[in-house]
Amino acid sequence: MTLTELRNSLPDYAKDLKLNLDSVLSTGGSPGLDGKQIRAVGIASAIASRHAPLVAAIEAFAADELTEEQIAGARAAAAIMAMNNVYYRATHLIGNDEYGQLRTGLRMNVMANPGLDKAGFELASLAVSAINGCGACMASHEKILRQHGVGAQGVQSALKIAAVVHAVAVTLEQSPAVA
Repeated sequence: MTLTELRNSLPDYAKDLKLNLDSVLSTGGSPGLDGKQIRAVGIASAIASRHAPLVAAIEAFAADELTEEQIAGARAAAAIMAMNNVYYRATHLIGNDEYGQLRTGLRMNVMANPGLDKAGFELASLAVSAINGCGACMASHEKILRQHGVGAQGVQSALKIAAVVHAVAVTLEQSPAVA
């Protein structure tokens, strides 16, 4: 199913999601991001939102601007953040500084060469961290993005893509025809 078909299958009560999906996945609706970054954030957000038809549709949409290596980089951001968000959210919420002194011991080799440029990988990681609710990871990724010249609008755009893609996934999951 294409992204347009999925969007059109959203129920009438989700009309705002239809409008927002078109907007956030365009450069005009996501200021501060280029087309490649928008697509990478879209893929990672769809993966984090766990709706396979939406993942496939956004990956197909992204293929017009992203290479297979860049698509794999967006997937890698979603994968590594699925692990990191659980670990870092938990250690942060426990509130015991002792855990911050311990060696994490989790492999994160993909971060050295993820297939995306640094800003694209960090934007995708930020979006997934927002979906997964890891405040510690969001703060870390936002700080790195700002150091790499991504402004507040770019950060906000990545967060809006995450919010809309996640809401679309949740709504589609409730619709038996596209679940």
